[in-house]
Amino acid sequence: MNSIEFCAGAGGQALGLEQAGFRHSALVEIEPDYAATLCLNRPNWDVRCADMNGFDGRPFEGIDMFAGGLPCPPFSAAGKQLGERDERNLFPAAIRLIDEIRPKAIMIENVRGFLSAVFEDYRNGLKSQLEKLGYKTDWRLLNASDFGVPQLRPRVVIVALRKDYVDAFDWPTALPHNPPTVGETLVDLMGENGWRGAKAWAKSANDIAPTIVGGSKKHGGPDLGPTRARAAWATLGVEGKSLFNEAPGADFVGTPRLTVRMVARLQGFPDNWQFHGGKTTSYRQVGNAFPPPVAKAVAQNLKIALSVQKHFLVRAA
Repeated sequence: MNSIEFCAGAGGQALGLEQAGFRHSALVEIEPDYAATLCLNRPNWDVRCADMNGFDGRPFEGIDMFAGGLPCPPFSAAGKQLGERDERNLFPAAIRLIDEIRPKAIMIENVRGFLSAVFEDYRNGLKSQLEKLGYKTDWRLLNASDFGVPQLRPRVVIVALRKDYVDAFDWPTALPHNPPTVGETLVDLMGENGWRGAKAWAKSANDIAPTIVGGSKKHGGPDLGPTRARAAWATLGVEGKSLFNEAPGADFVGTPRLTVRMVARLQGFPDNWQFHGGKTTSYRQVGNAFPPPVAKAVAQNLKIALSVQKHFLVRAA
């Protein structure tokens, strides 16, 4: 099955879709460094460094999946929550492209603030617009830790299906076990330069991570977030003021800092996934990503729904 993805970022959602069995017909990303990351890891992907506001979706008409990780700031509790009044709101562009492409399924990720009471009218308006295009829309708050990601990361996933596919879709269920702790996840990376305290640190880092905050171009650097987030990291034995370029040395004393690679693993990226650009740019790509395991879980169920209906139509014929 084929997909087209907008605001593809560093590839978190794209990886999940790939792992679920979707082939990307195109990935659209406006940031050159992010687009370079996609090309670096998957040279065969058709990556378009472009603004989705001006993108022509008509060549992709009838594709199986429309996916996107639309900008979070318009709905984020950390911002002003301007919603439709925020110039970064790309839902209008998404509706236009969905109208042009008419995919069978739609999957869009956003922050939990999208479900705030203040946006109820906006949500209902979005659902109404998709209804007019022939889709039934639903959304759910999913936590990454329910799908094996060692991080407390709640995200809203919006799913819309053509009405003839709706009955075959079920939301993915949480895994029956908790994810590994930060210590269990990172002990090998913390100790890769021979740090003698790595195992002791891992035992004390005995919980999952708080939400990783990537920041924006205007706000946020290579650190683990504002004061409250850093305090949460401190309870896990992690200094959150900045990132290390590499793991602690053998004689390191004190509270370690994470590397970009460590943060990427906590986000659910495979270790061989590379990020283009310097530390700040790379960390921003990681911190703003949709964890691949969560994207995979939703995409697998969407693929089942599309496959079941296709099989039914073939048998009926």
